[in-house]
Order: sequence, then structure tokens, then C-alpha cells
Amino acid sequence: MATQDDIAKTLERRLIELTGQIAEIDNELHGLLPADWEDQATQLEGQDALEGIEKSKLQEVGQIREALRRISQGSYGVCVKCGEPIDPKRLKALPTATRCISCAG
Repeated sequence: MATQDDIAKTLERRLIELTGQIAEIDNELHGLLPADWEDQATQLEGQDALEGIEKSKLQEVGQIREALRRISQGSYGVCVKCGEPIDPKRLKALPTATRCISCAG
């Protein structure tokens, strides 16, 4: 079973990966629009999709930062609702989980 240090390292690697992806999306979103109206419409439609992807990635970044905070404070793996330990299998599948399976449902 992975230790909390292993989980923290995995989360930190994912955080770096996400940060790079978000930067790429930001560059794409803030690029110049083409002069042609039809091309602009197509690009703006693509930007709507990119904004949705960016929002999802930003949410994941927040969850990872919160999990890393819990690890550093020693409260990682404890359900925020009932205070019981979160099953290690659940944490392996979803390292940012804040609730045990009973409270998550």
C-alpha cells in the first residue's frame, strides 16, 4: 500500500502536470482571433470547450492542494464528515477523497 509520502509525491507530480496544461489552455484562450468571421466563430466555439476543460482542471488543482494540506497537517485519510478512517483502497483510487464511502454516497 502506498504511504502518505508516496501519495504526496504522486499528487505533486499531478499538480505540476495540471499547471502546465492550464498554462497551455490560457495561452490558447488569450491568443489573437483570426480576421475571418467564420474562423472566429469556430475558434470561439473551441474556446468555450477549452474553458470547460480549464475549469475542470482548476477544480482538480484545488482538490490536490487540499489533499496535500491534509497530508501536511496529519488529517489525510480521515473522513471530514464522520471522522472515521477512509478505506486505503478508496484513497488509492481517489487520492483527493475527503469522505469515506458511506458518507460520500
